[in-house]
Amino acid sequence: MTDAGPRDSSTNQDAVTIWHNPRCSKSRGALALLAERGIDPAVVRYLEDAPDRAALEQVLAQLGTEDPRAIVRTGEKPYTELGLADADRDTLLDALATHPILLERPIVIVGDRAVVGRPPEKVLDLLRAAPER
Repeated sequence: MTDAGPRDSSTNQDAVTIWHNPRCSKSRGALALLAERGIDPAVVRYLEDAPDRAALEQVLAQLGTEDPRAIVRTGEKPYTELGLADADRDTLLDALATHPILLERPIVIVGDRAVVGRPPEKVLDLLRAAPER
């Protein structure tokens, strides 16, 4: 899985990437917010191109946390089936890599920072905080 995206010269921002699920209204909303601002992000359909542990670790660092629970959807069927409520960090990371449906969405990455776009407007805070180049 790659996390590099095209640069948007009109905003002078770092590359923008979105981990996207087209069936999710929040994910579609975040993508629309980016498009409204002339940003054409690299779109990673994480259900088809699941992130490996290294990519998960990287996005956690970009989110400013080491806790994978920050990106786990606890309402998904595999969460209960796998008994992840009391799982340790390694078990959660393995589960996320194996069952990408468990990933919170969307995740938007700008440079070395990321945000879970719930609500999609959180993406705007990330864009405003991105350093100018």
